[in-house]
Amino acid sequence: VQLQASGGGLVQPGESLRLSCASSLHISSINAAGWYRQAPGKQRELVAEITSDGSTNCADFVKGRFTISRDSRQNTVSLQMNSLNPGDTAVYYCHLEGRAFTTAAFKVPFDSWGQGTLVTVSS
Repeated sequence: VQLQASGGGLVQPGESLRLSCASSLHISSINAAGWYRQAPGKQRELVAEITSDGSTNCADFVKGRFTISRDSRQNTVSLQMNSLNPGDTAVYYCHLEGRAFTTAAFKVPFDSWGQGTLVTVSS
């Protein structure tokens, strides 16, 4: 399963962006879905996740500002980012683990990362 991340760009502090992660196959079930980010010179860190029971969690540094969601019909996982600040500047990666349909009746497990999309917050 290939994941295509999109939606990054250059914004000013206080503005919003919406990142999307699209799957190349129709997803049957998700064990884990998450958005991570990696700023220059720093390790990759978890930003937000959806667990297998559908609950969502956000890192403390984005709580109240970022929201993760899943659109089952469009096979996408999105990250709505509001009130962006320069500290949010990073490459954002999506990660999905689950099962996907290769045919109408055949499913395969997958564990995939998107290619990353750059978010720059600067005045």
